[in-house]
This record gives sequence, C-alpha cells and structure tokens, in this order.
Amino acid sequence: MNAAELKLLIAEGEGLTVEFKEKYTPRIDRDIVAFSNARGGRIILGVTDDGRLTGESLTNKLKAEVLDLARKCDPPVEIKKISRCGDLVIIEIPEGGEKPYSCSAGYFVRFDGLSQKMTQKEVRLVYKAAAANVFEEEIHKDFSWDDVSDDKVRTFFKEANIALGAASPEDALRSLGLAGKNGVKNAGVLFFAREPRRHIIQCQMTLAAFKGTSRVHIYDRKDIQDDLLTQYKEAILFLEKHLNIRTEITGFDRRDIYEIPFEALREAVANAIIHRDYAMRGTSLMVEVHQDRVVISNPGGFPAGMTAQKLGALSVRRNELIADIFARMNRAERMGSGFKRIREHLTAAGLPFPEIESDTFFIVTFKRPGTPQSAPQSAPQSAPQKITLSGKIVELIASSPEITRKQLAERLGISEDTVKEYLAKLKASGRIKRIGPDFGGHWEVL
Repeated sequence: MNAAELKLLIAEGEGLTVEFKEKYTPRIDRDIVAFSNARGGRIILGVTDDGRLTGESLTNKLKAEVLDLARKCDPPVEIKKISRCGDLVIIEIPEGGEKPYSCSAGYFVRFDGLSQKMTQKEVRLVYKAAAANVFEEEIHKDFSWDDVSDDKVRTFFKEANIALGAASPEDALRSLGLAGKNGVKNAGVLFFAREPRRHIIQCQMTLAAFKGTSRVHIYDRKDIQDDLLTQYKEAILFLEKHLNIRTEITGFDRRDIYEIPFEALREAVANAIIHRDYAMRGTSLMVEVHQDRVVISNPGGFPAGMTAQKLGALSVRRNELIADIFARMNRAERMGSGFKRIREHLTAAGLPFPEIESDTFFIVTFKRPGTPQSAPQSAPQSAPQKITLSGKIVELIASSPEITRKQLAERLGISEDTVKEYLAKLKASGRIKRIGPDFGGHWEVL
C-alpha cells in the first residue's frame, strides 16, 4: 500500500473492512476474528477513531505478538501481511475459510464499522453461510476499469463526505473493498459501472403506479436500468410523486406530511436494495403504488436464519459490501436497525407495521390510510395557502437536492424549458443556488 492509498483509506474512515487503533493492545484479537468471520480487512495502528494520526512503530516484538494472537484464535487465523507505511502499522487479515472464528473473548464479526460480539444464533448463521457463494464478492471477469464511471465515483465520495483528492477510481474502489488485484467485484459494478445492466442484466428496478387495487391498469411506469444509488433516488421520487400529502400550518411554520411516513419508506427501499439476491437472473426489484397499499418487493427471501419474528432483533445481511456503501452515504441505518426504525415511524404516525411475506421474493406491504383530509390539522387561522409553481419547485429541491430538470418536469407535469426558466428566476432572486457541475452537483435552498 502506498501513501496515497493510505491517505484515502483514512479519509474514508472505519467501515466493513477497516479498523483504526491508536496503539497496539492484545484486544485486537477481537478485530482479527471479526474480519476473518466477515470479508477480511485491515487494522491500522497509529490512528484514532476520528482519523487523527498518532503513529505506531513496527517492531519485531509487536509483529511476534500479533502473530501469536492470531495463532491462539480458534481455529488459528492467517495474517496476510504486517507492514509499515509512514508512521503507521497495517495488519491485513483475509476472509477466513473455516468460519466461525473465536478468540479468548468469544465470537466476533465485522458489522457497520464495528467488531461486534455474536450471539449463539448469529454464530450458527455464520457457520451455515460459510459455504455460500456471495455474488457481490465475485470478481466480474468481463468488466474492465474503462467501464467504471468517474462521475459516479465522484458523486459517491461527495455524498459520503469523503475527500477523494487525487486518488484514481482504481484506488477508490480498492479502498472500499469493491475491487481486488484481479478486477472489480460485482458490488463495484452495481454501483459504479457506466452501464451496469450491460454487465449484470438483473441490475434493474421497476416502478409502477396502478389504478384501483389490482395490478391490471398501470397509469405510470418507469424501468430504472442504472446503478443502485440511482435506483434508490428514482424510487424515492416516484413515491413522492404518487403518495398523498397534507400540509399543516401553525403560525409561520409549515409542515408537509405524507400519508405514510417517508422515513419508513426510505428505510424499506434501501433495505430492499441491500438485501436483494443479485444472483437471481431474470428478476427485478419492484416498487408498486396501489390505491390501498404500497408494495416493495426484492428477489430473494429471508437470509439464512432470519424470520419475520426476528426482524429488528437480529441483524443478518445478504450483501455486506452494498450495505456498507449505503451506510457511508447515510442512506441506510448502521447497526441493522432498519425495520426497528420503520416500526417506530409507523407507530408514531398511528399506522400498523407493514405485512411481511418471504418466499422467492421478500415482500413488504404498507397499508395506505383512508382518503386524507383536505384541510390541515391546525387552528382555523392556520388555513393552507395556495402554493405557486416557484414554491413547488423550491419544495422539491429542498426534499431532493440532487433532483434534475427532467425529474422536476415529470413531477410537475410541465416542460423542461419551463423548469429551466423558473430555475433561472429562482437563482436570480437568490432563493436557490447550484453547487457543483450539472452532472453530479446539487441544488441548495437559501
């Protein structure tokens, strides 16, 4: 590892495959087995949790102690490499081939940037899944570095608030665990390919709105055949477009409330993308809006050992790399608490927990409440005010800063030229401003 790669790794912070330690202690045996039980990773000695460099010396004594700790694990863990880079020590641990591994303190696994102790149930799950072939980890043999979109890489690092600096796309993907010596992993293709579906044909999402309660009459449909982040954003925009909203105004405060808490829907969409079985060819993730319900379904049932009763209590992920990328962008909850938060948001709104079905597909069904009231839930003096087209554009930008002119036109039922004209007026009046380029930039409400 060179200095530039290390700098990028530290800027990205701790994650699925990276752990910082200010100094060496024998307690790193927990991290050693955690990485062995997950996807492998690096322990960097001489860095605080917040990325501040303190330094650590690589001595023969330190090296011997680390190797001794690894040998005492059960079964013994292979240390791939112990090296020095500048004032830091890097310990590289490969994914283990004899899972599960334990140390003197028990069984640990890497999860959301932490080495967490496993319960007996989780140990059994790791044992069962050890022989499974994980699609996201496989190197895509027909994918070259020329197929990587530099713009998509930059967009991710911006949204994750990580300074990319002069690092190349190759360095960036390797530092995230999305590429190896022999090429880009399928997870990297799903996020950063110029044309993901050309390489992984099942990389698509279907968005559909139906009249009535059956699946007969479709009045709006979009097929998203792009990267996973684009799929997520398009699904959110589609739900915003088709769900009812009411406005509460109290004094000078205005609040828009969707019929189903949008925080719960965002969690459900992210969960579907993260847990989808991407090895199932000929399938598509579906987001459906019906008169009486919203249905989000992803190919692949429960991961091994998971049941509907364990949702929110037991954390099991089918795609750790994909989950890590979404967590870095704050698009999904760390600690695997997505369904717990969905329950909290729905309970606060007085709505029932969604229906869960799992067979070949994992299906989450949100019941839509009755026809919402047209009047706001506030005092008579707080009656809703008419919203101008400019106001609607500002609201959409506030809720989705990355929204495009085309998406604004679709949402509002007007032409792109009209959107362009209104955006120019709003910028001239100082209500909004553009940050960054047309592609990869975003709007900011002033």
